[in-house]
Amino acid sequence: MYEILEKAAFSDVTKMLVVKAPEVARKAQAGEFVIVRIDDKGERIPLTIADFDREAGTITIILQEVGKSTLQMGAMQVGDAFANFVGPLGHATEIEKLGSVVCVGGGVGIAPMYPIARALKDGGNHVISIIGARDKGLLFWEDKMREASHELIVCTDDGSYGRKALVTAPLKEILEERGDEIKRVWAIGPGIMMKFVALTTEPFGVKTIVSLNTIMVDGTGMCGGCRVQLRDGAKFVCVDGPEFDAHQVDWELLLARQRFYQEEERRALERYRSLLQVETA
Repeated sequence: MYEILEKAAFSDVTKMLVVKAPEVARKAQAGEFVIVRIDDKGERIPLTIADFDREAGTITIILQEVGKSTLQMGAMQVGDAFANFVGPLGHATEIEKLGSVVCVGGGVGIAPMYPIARALKDGGNHVISIIGARDKGLLFWEDKMREASHELIVCTDDGSYGRKALVTAPLKEILEERGDEIKRVWAIGPGIMMKFVALTTEPFGVKTIVSLNTIMVDGTGMCGGCRVQLRDGAKFVCVDGPEFDAHQVDWELLLARQRFYQEEERRALERYRSLLQVETA
């Protein structure tokens, strides 16, 4: 069992859990992910590693409550434990000394962007980070991202904090002003955000890496649920990723596949909420 040692709520729907998983923490690297299951009947949920502490033997995950399983996970408390906590999975971020790089984190994607930005900075790069969310309440880890970066730009869609803009606006400005200096861009966030980051960087010829969040079942490449179509053929996010060249991704197909089980997810959430109402009545 994998015990929760620490919990924090960043918003009504965004929760941080620090989990005791020494074997996972021992090998964890930036960019990798874990698959967690609450109990023997639970859904397998892939979550990119937000932080790790090898000495303490802990893995930090951050989740947003959007469906039945993440709602259950968000209700877990310190002392509760996951039945399964498998990882680290996927390929770690390739860290090399490139020069100036840009890290773009949107919404809950700020969490997995943090260890990448930190590793890039430790690797001798000049790190410019852009983080954004719909509103101030959904922003988190500004202090950690500032520490992991040389420059930090904060945006909100509604202007409730930082600059009122989508993350692509300052990204485009940086590329226009310092295009020759920027050697690579990383982006993690909602699929639609990553798509528009790719569209923003492609005219400038700057290689852009995205971490894809797809439907995933076994995490070993056998089920095919996480298949993503690239220009040079199909790949599996669980074993070939989760990071890919953003300019190679078929974004329309990816976004369509993410909506594939939308109706089933809605019904599962409704049943779970009805059950909660009965239990508390």
